[in-house]
Amino acid sequence: MNDTSKSVTPTNFIRQIIESEIADGCHTDGIVTRFPPEPNGHLHIGHAKSMCLNFGLAEDFAGRCFLRFDDTNPDKESPEYVESIKTDVRWLGFNWEDRLTHASDYFPQLYDWAVELIENGKAFICSLSAEEIRASRGTLTEPGSESPFRIRPVAESLELFEKMRAGDFPDGSHVLRAKIDMTAPNIHMRDPTIYRIRHSTHHNTGNRWCIYPMYGFTHPLSDAIEGVTHSLCTLEFEDQRPFYNWVLDNVTISKRPRQIEFSRMSLNYSIMSKRLLTMLVDENRVSGWDDPRLPTLSGLRRRGYTPRAIRNFCTRIGVTKNEQQIEASVLENCVREDLDKNAPRAFAVMDPLKIVIENYPQGQVEQLEAHNHPNDPNMGSRQISFCREIYIDRQDFMEEAPKKFFRLAPGREVRLRYAYFITCTSVIHDSEGQISELRCSYDPESRGGQSPDGRKVKGTLHWVSVQHALDAEVRQYDRLFQDANPLADRSKDFLELINPDSKAVITSSKVEPGLINAGAGKSFQFERVGYFCVDPESTPSHLVFNRTVELRDSWGKKIVHEKT
Repeated sequence: MNDTSKSVTPTNFIRQIIESEIADGCHTDGIVTRFPPEPNGHLHIGHAKSMCLNFGLAEDFAGRCFLRFDDTNPDKESPEYVESIKTDVRWLGFNWEDRLTHASDYFPQLYDWAVELIENGKAFICSLSAEEIRASRGTLTEPGSESPFRIRPVAESLELFEKMRAGDFPDGSHVLRAKIDMTAPNIHMRDPTIYRIRHSTHHNTGNRWCIYPMYGFTHPLSDAIEGVTHSLCTLEFEDQRPFYNWVLDNVTISKRPRQIEFSRMSLNYSIMSKRLLTMLVDENRVSGWDDPRLPTLSGLRRRGYTPRAIRNFCTRIGVTKNEQQIEASVLENCVREDLDKNAPRAFAVMDPLKIVIENYPQGQVEQLEAHNHPNDPNMGSRQISFCREIYIDRQDFMEEAPKKFFRLAPGREVRLRYAYFITCTSVIHDSEGQISELRCSYDPESRGGQSPDGRKVKGTLHWVSVQHALDAEVRQYDRLFQDANPLADRSKDFLELINPDSKAVITSSKVEPGLINAGAGKSFQFERVGYFCVDPESTPSHLVFNRTVELRDSWGKKIVHEKT
């Protein structure tokens, strides 16, 4: 497992259930859980919560957790998504060992159980169209109506089901339905479909099957096959629990799992629907599934979020049955805390403003020692080059500065981090009146940032050497949506709420030369700027950094300001 230091694990109602069962003598062989994603898209932060819950419980209670691909819909699934999910699970720090399975691995057994239901009069082949079945289901206040094929003889249903498997019928011509109760208050119990015809190639089974079981039928039986003790689902499956139990009650199984529901997680300024995320990707509203603005794990990884931060986030938000609308700042604070402790420091200037230190010797270059982390001596130090011409960030200078502006201004003295005190002596403007260059003097006795006479300066600036700095492209990411809950107002198209300022690309940034060989995904704190990581597209000849998060939550301050 990845380096994820453990602290005391907060309890929750699921842990309490398991602890009570163990106290009563249950699960002597250990509990069994499963993480069952459908391979029809990339995992997102909501899946991380489920992953941490299922793998975490198995680890904490000396049990086992299966990574099971719920692959019953061949039209939307692909090997690409399978591999991306495996990558995400490993990256987050979990190991399925020899317990990687597919629902499709169980197709032969599922077929036999469907036959058992037919033989026992618990299922029938229905030849209504999908529209007719939908219309006959009734509503939440009105009962459904029975299919005319509900009384089809068992032998006829068995024969038709065998022919369905043999590929004798086109898509949509027949389905296998459970025979339960069309007047049941729970609409999921009104003779639900459990098999349908799909002449599609499956990513795992190829063309061996042309009938596919529905999730509601597959889910409990896959759990039973794997010996799952606790089948943990989000709350939208609560209404489907009676059918889950009905399936287990009406086929021959040796182990019976228990379904327990917990609340889904929603993250402000984002969406968690795979369908809508797919729309964003397919319509090129984002650059792909790993766009750093998306809540996908591949997007968060590319942005520089760490497995440790995400797991800490999942621990903090907890597991409840109450709706979870989580502030984005909670996740951002988790990654700030992690990177503050673990990310080495570096100098980068976003908007360079050139300074010429007029009394510094021409042609001279000094090597100054800079700490890689101010609070962790074990990270060591590095040498940075200092010379007569340097860049500072343009926002660190004001020509007409107010009294409480403690950065550089005409006649004011500041400290250059790890270097010298400098004083601005003159300002040079271009033909359009814009500041193009500053002239400064330095105090040669202040090397290292301290003056022998003990005078104090309030401002400390980061900088890079003009001679040695490297060009870099910096991609600054912000919230993808302008509205905290982009799906709250059904009358609005959520695409219209995309934040036009969610991505800004700076092509003129300068970084210290030691970053030239930083590998993809490597994180840094650019001092006084924020946390950044190396993008996979970065090369030594074209450095690219993604902003992970700012040093402070400036978005929260912005929202408060807009409301006042």
